[in-house]
Amino acid sequence: MKFSLTRDLLLKPLLLVSGAVERKSTLPILGNILLEVSGQSLTMTATDLELEMISSTQVNNLGDDGRITVPARKLLDICKSLPDDADIEFELVDDNINIACGRSRYTLVTLPAADFPNIEEWQGDVEFSLQKLQLLRLIESTHFSMANQDVRYYLNGMSIETENNEIRSVATDGHRLAICKIVNDGLTLPARQVIVPRKGILEIIRLLDPIDQEIQISLGSNHIRIVDTDFSFTSKLVDGRFPDYRRVLPRNGDKVLATNKEQLKQVLSRASILSNEKFKGVRLNFAPNELKITANNPEQEHAEEYLEIDFPFESLEIGFNVSYILDVLNAVKDESVKFTLSDANSSVVIEGNETGEALYVIMPMRL
Repeated sequence: MKFSLTRDLLLKPLLLVSGAVERKSTLPILGNILLEVSGQSLTMTATDLELEMISSTQVNNLGDDGRITVPARKLLDICKSLPDDADIEFELVDDNINIACGRSRYTLVTLPAADFPNIEEWQGDVEFSLQKLQLLRLIESTHFSMANQDVRYYLNGMSIETENNEIRSVATDGHRLAICKIVNDGLTLPARQVIVPRKGILEIIRLLDPIDQEIQISLGSNHIRIVDTDFSFTSKLVDGRFPDYRRVLPRNGDKVLATNKEQLKQVLSRASILSNEKFKGVRLNFAPNELKITANNPEQEHAEEYLEIDFPFESLEIGFNVSYILDVLNAVKDESVKFTLSDANSSVVIEGNETGEALYVIMPMRL
């Protein structure tokens, strides 16, 4: 097995697949990348047993076809440090792979390709195409509401749902809920719900560019696969039932406030500086003409901010985790946001005032 290629041809697919490499595994082979040469094509595969990333590039094949695994981190670091237009030659000699570039020489220890774990073959029962831009918007609008290491393991991920011409993403950590939907009239999909684990969702965000290029998405009973011209990404699904979030959507909100998103974000960000670092609680006092925001911390420090608003209802005081509201304001693309409230003990619903494709529910805090 012997082949050569330029650094640029190697680095891009290597960076793509390296996200799936297991950093702290008890299995040494999970720290390796599988290199597979067939004809003039080099295929790279990395996995942590939950995710699998595959990417390909063109090579100049100077020997026989073959398969071998090499240490991912070392190969990536070597490749990054070489000159931009360098030609790199790989040659497998016994159990080592020799890497030559100009006058540089490296030897890496390999592990047999036969020991490399592949995610089992499966067939998607729901398949559709979507623009990268749309999938990224769907995920970025809700991913921050996923739980992190919650004992309710089904919350440590995102629910992806299909139904007719709609695709929805839903995430919740028990204190807040985020829902985003996109409508694509070119689709007719069966009703289906899967839970993609947190690591898989963060990897999809890393892989996708916000462009109008189409990608293929397949949902199976235990896996989701995304296929692009540059890569194939597969993730196992979380085995569990996602909570029925429709039951917790507040329906009795009778006080609606629309306000400029950037102005609200600025006053909340300033007030949050003096909020309790652990609980991040702020008080929002809604009055007919102004919103008063106050924050305190255990050092007896105090912040007070005011924002002019139009709120033709009874005054209302309600406490929130300011980080949750700022996450929503950062995700909303509209210039103004709409708050729907009922009383001091009820959750608030936040939406973009123009598009309304995403909806956020935040539970109040007792302060």
